[in-house]
Amino acid sequence: MPSRRRRLALVVLVVLAAAPVCRSRRAGAASSPQPTAGQPEKLTVVQKVFDTASGLGAGWDYWGWAPSQHGRGAPARVRFVDYGGWILAHPGLEGEMGGLLFRMQAPASFGTFLEIALDSEHSRFPHVALEPRHLRAQDGGWSEYFLGMTELNPEGQPFDRVVFRATRQVSAEDVQFASIGFTREGGPPPTVAAEAPIRKAQFTVSCDATAAPINPMIYGIAWMPGKNPRDRSQWALSPGARRWGGNPASRYNWEIGNAWNQASDWFFSNVNYGGSSEWSYASFLADNATHGVKTAFTVSTLGWVAKDTRSYSFPVSAFGAQQQVSPENPDAGNGLNPAGKEIPPGPNTRTSVESSPESIGRLVRTIRERDGGRGRSVDQYILDNEPMLWNSTHRDVHPDPVTYDELLDRTIRYGTAVREADPQAKIAGPALWGWPAYFYSAEDAKWGFTVAPDRLRHGNVPLLPWWLRKLKEHEQRTGVHIVDVVDVHFYPHAKGVGGGEEGSTDSLTSALRIRSTRALWDPSYKDESWISDTVMLIPRLRQWIAENNPGLGISIGEWNFGAEKHQSGGLAAAEALGRFGALGVTSAYYWTYPAERSPAFWAFQAYRNFDGKGARFQDRSLPTTGQADLASLFASRDEAGERMVAVLLNHDPKSALEARLDLGTCGAIVEQRAFVYAGGKDGFAPTPSAPPDGTTLVHRAPPYSITVVDLKTRPAVKP
Repeated sequence: MPSRRRRLALVVLVVLAAAPVCRSRRAGAASSPQPTAGQPEKLTVVQKVFDTASGLGAGWDYWGWAPSQHGRGAPARVRFVDYGGWILAHPGLEGEMGGLLFRMQAPASFGTFLEIALDSEHSRFPHVALEPRHLRAQDGGWSEYFLGMTELNPEGQPFDRVVFRATRQVSAEDVQFASIGFTREGGPPPTVAAEAPIRKAQFTVSCDATAAPINPMIYGIAWMPGKNPRDRSQWALSPGARRWGGNPASRYNWEIGNAWNQASDWFFSNVNYGGSSEWSYASFLADNATHGVKTAFTVSTLGWVAKDTRSYSFPVSAFGAQQQVSPENPDAGNGLNPAGKEIPPGPNTRTSVESSPESIGRLVRTIRERDGGRGRSVDQYILDNEPMLWNSTHRDVHPDPVTYDELLDRTIRYGTAVREADPQAKIAGPALWGWPAYFYSAEDAKWGFTVAPDRLRHGNVPLLPWWLRKLKEHEQRTGVHIVDVVDVHFYPHAKGVGGGEEGSTDSLTSALRIRSTRALWDPSYKDESWISDTVMLIPRLRQWIAENNPGLGISIGEWNFGAEKHQSGGLAAAEALGRFGALGVTSAYYWTYPAERSPAFWAFQAYRNFDGKGARFQDRSLPTTGQADLASLFASRDEAGERMVAVLLNHDPKSALEARLDLGTCGAIVEQRAFVYAGGKDGFAPTPSAPPDGTTLVHRAPPYSITVVDLKTRPAVKP
């Protein structure tokens, strides 16, 4: 679950408190004379931010992350490589201003690359792309630009900083600034930008290459106790699988009916969700079977589960006043004293009973007995949830951080119990919460990952490769194969990107959200968050598996790129789903599931039901090649090679994309149709399809859109 991750991320959060009172001069106030034809209006700088002679203006400071030099006697030099940002701030800035004026010199190869915004701790501002219409004058390689407050701050809000940010990848060459300042005059009203030219892209679909199978479980969603099991929107999504999981799953007591513990998410309290059997594991399995959805089922390996449906771990009556108490029960505290310090927990038996491997084995045997030879109701067992956070999430019963050895021990003991109860089971683990947990244990986390004593005790080998190697050695020694699928969770950590329905939707963050999907696969992409490293998650996992325990699958046990009700969230979800299929991922589960008719909902429908009548992405992934900025193509075909479905993504919010699809190896096109989604609640609509030009199909995708191309083909005759 993502809520706890924000507390554990390796980020130093600096709170910059200011009381900005700087405001924009309102349009029409103290209007300036219009410039004469052919001559730019004279603008008076009333708040100097930077100039070559004296450097930063009084009260201004550098807060950004782009490498820069901004001393006296020379132009400021800034490197906007890796989508760099240059933030200049003036806490307590005062005065009325009409616009931002600056002189800049950038490499010609950069083209239009910069976006500018005001900012403060308390308000949101438009992000304005620097365009030719903002150019006032050019002289000796320098360009002077002006952006009026009617664009930068139309609501006249207080601000205390200005942000220059690259909106696309540029090289590490310097961009120079000779002067930056705010003017008294507001300048003429902004003109309407010309429509962006149509971009062109060329893709080739290789129908003659090996088509890798796509596991429908990559289109999985998650359900956790507390979510309404009868919510129809999860079924309207047409998911390929549904995962039983989240923090409460670690403390679910299947043997007494419907008892859970809500852990740190809700006052460490036991509960019967919904007060009925609708929240039981048997009901969950039955619902999945009714809807034809595969099941991923989390089993507890924590060792302690809820003993009833009413106990709680930190009674105020026993531990004294606490920082927060439950609204439903003022005696149930959050385990922190009024100063925010953790209260040592009492005995585990206050809320819980032991849950042994034998108990989990009985659960699995009970499930298989219920199946009664009619197939399989659980397609994947998952060995618990985020063990490297137990000393936080479940600290009332597991206050000590999990080590390398404990993780391996619990994997072997509980995994063996599952294997013995169901020899053909597919077992996934270790359900690690995120980037640091792939490399370090919770004990290492306690030391801030700087000392890492646990990792050093294990040869300084990263946690996950070590775990894989030890499981292989165990299998070679005992003959018991435990884990079939390597399961990790993945969330983006850049500011404002993640968060389910939440997440910022300004143009900079929206573009970053879509770029962040590259951390799943791209070895050239450096993550733009505190991670600041090349994640390339799926190739990295594949390499670790090949080196330490060959033949295992990969599961992304939780994922979400945020802003699911915004088009950027929908496009990010569509990109991730396409990558999962193209890269042969075994399973993936969105956390939890997007709202019906939201952009992320329609992203799933692009692959699951794009025409509203059951038409879907096919079962085998076809390789595609081609380079295009802000565009992706994913292709699939059926087993017989007679139908091909492609999903074309245009990630550019401003310009349309003309994509030429080379289908020369795919045979003759017998029938074709296309559907497009460009935002809103109405979903995919049919869109005209141009007749093929020989073996090439041309499709025009609107800005910020998902296009599905559905073809019936006659296979090419082999010579």
